[in-house]
Amino acid sequence: MGVSGVQSVERAFAVLRCLAGGPAGVSAIAERVGLPKSTVSRLLSTLQDVGAVEQAGAGGDYRVGGGLIDIAAGALPGRSLIAAARPHLAELVDALDEVAGLSVFDVQDVVYVEQVSADRHVQVRDWTGERIPAHMVSSGLVLLAHLDDSELDRYLARPLAGATGRTVTEPEQLRKRLATIAGDGFVWTFDEYVPGVSSVAAPVVGADGPVLAAVHVHGPSYRFPEAGRAPAIAALVAEAGRRIGARLASAEALAK
Repeated sequence: MGVSGVQSVERAFAVLRCLAGGPAGVSAIAERVGLPKSTVSRLLSTLQDVGAVEQAGAGGDYRVGGGLIDIAAGALPGRSLIAAARPHLAELVDALDEVAGLSVFDVQDVVYVEQVSADRHVQVRDWTGERIPAHMVSSGLVLLAHLDDSELDRYLARPLAGATGRTVTEPEQLRKRLATIAGDGFVWTFDEYVPGVSSVAAPVVGADGPVLAAVHVHGPSYRFPEAGRAPAIAALVAEAGRRIGARLASAEALAK
């Protein structure tokens, strides 16, 4: 491979690393990686052709694509949360006709690592790759609820910002809520991160007991959850979390 070929690979990798932090448009990517917009546009076009990136509609932001996610999953056969979760997320979408996703905890944020969208004209946007303070969203609350005491103390010692007027930011109030979530095995949030969006989440538990991730379903508050269906929907999401954990444990056992 010549110098120009190596340079193209290096530039493409820089673009992919940029998108690992969340969806972005051509201008934002060009600024972050220090390349001309025309160069970034050509790289994105090629990466899109091979499935390494995806674009949210004409002129929309770019995100990491399914092809790259599959490669990453293959790096740890039988251990990929995304690979284990994907069919169960699809089942939730089929059952509820709303967006379903998978999130993990990182330091103090929840990171959205996968989303399966519903085929509806009005739906929650794709947050794959984005980081959000954990106390603001349903999946983050589930993950906080299963931290050990010292980790939770460190989290609650930090200033807790509010995304909306409904975000719980008072430490002791949040601590009590997390204890309830740990006992219930799920949590609903209503307009706590984005006005007009409701969400329910439940844990994904690993083979040895640790909570590895959270599975969640989002939808516009005017239709989600349907009247009287909140308990049944929460039960479906909690069951999906259990099944993802079991699938992952089974794959790990076969890999040994």
